[in-house]
Amino acid sequence: MVSNSTRTLNLALATWVSAINFWAWNMIGPLSTTYAEALPLSASQASMLVATPILVGSLGRIVVGALTDRYGGRVMFIAISLASILPVLAVGFAAEMDSYALLLLFGFFLGIAGTIFAVGIPFANSWYEASRRGFATGVFGMGMVGTALSAFFTPRFVRWFGLIPTHVIIAVALAVTAVACILVMRNSPSFVPNTDPVLPKLKAAAKLRVTWEMSFLYAVVFGGFVAFSNYLPTYIKNIYGFSAVDAGARTAAFALAAVLARPVGGALSDRIPPKTVVLTSLAGTAVMAVVATFKPPADVWSAVTFILLALFLGIGTGGVFAWVARRSPAASVGSVTGIVAAAGGLGGYFPPLIMGATYDEAANNYTVGLLLLALTALAALAYTALKLSAREPERVYDKT
Repeated sequence: MVSNSTRTLNLALATWVSAINFWAWNMIGPLSTTYAEALPLSASQASMLVATPILVGSLGRIVVGALTDRYGGRVMFIAISLASILPVLAVGFAAEMDSYALLLLFGFFLGIAGTIFAVGIPFANSWYEASRRGFATGVFGMGMVGTALSAFFTPRFVRWFGLIPTHVIIAVALAVTAVACILVMRNSPSFVPNTDPVLPKLKAAAKLRVTWEMSFLYAVVFGGFVAFSNYLPTYIKNIYGFSAVDAGARTAAFALAAVLARPVGGALSDRIPPKTVVLTSLAGTAVMAVVATFKPPADVWSAVTFILLALFLGIGTGGVFAWVARRSPAASVGSVTGIVAAAGGLGGYFPPLIMGATYDEAANNYTVGLLLLALTALAALAYTALKLSAREPERVYDKT
């Protein structure tokens, strides 16, 4: 029998691995306004710079999720942490050279760090019984705090230590994290490698209705979180005129609120139907997106608006993945998770591009982009309310 201390240790370490990789994944976003001024870049070019790592980190989760089913979370945590070191350093040198082309190129490979999420969900899932998987996946999801850490500390590190040393610090943290996984982390005794070829596993996962239902919902809630965590520094600077450091601090507050709300959403989904949690999330997201179009004045009302938006998005991310854990076949959790996580990341890829393309410079507003978010959330709300059952599916896949 596995002791509580053992699984707590592994869950805590997995959450830290996620946090440091999320920090690496978000190295460009907090400095995007600085790059936009230095290069200089148009709103669309800056949006593309922010969105590129999101795209790669999203699509890569499909393969990484399937590989996690085969090799286990420990091996994949180590591999991704090590593979992210070189892109982090390369992005720093590209920025030092004031090269937009190289920033895009190395930002592409920086997306590797964003695939970490597809490792942690099946890893956390395997350590806990079915009745506590909402809690476990919610706690692991708190690794999203890496985006808050990056938003708050990356601009400050650049100011204190310089651009290249900042990237070296994160690279060293990734290396130390990989060593900690080698020495301490273990797969759950219940983990059974799925040695089936990757492509058939992905095809099988793609045939499950739950995969696409949850992908749609996760694209809205997690995509909204990722998009704002990366683009909010630009949004805040344009709308309210704050510096990169001040915009980073406010973005960190947004990300932290979403991170803290995620395990709440997961834990609530252990006690009430995940459908109820997700419906609440989508309704709140739509309302707050509309409120944001009125450009509430800084600092109190703008903070209330975006922190409430973050809380609704965070609760939704926890609720959706608690739903995934309940409904996915036990041997294919990684494959299903990879596809759902990829959909979530893709949901975060397009909004920065849309926000940049629809920004009304004359009126200084993002009304079109925010209203599109509200409409998308309402569409997901209607689908969830009318098409998805609050009950468990007729076929019970998990035999634990």
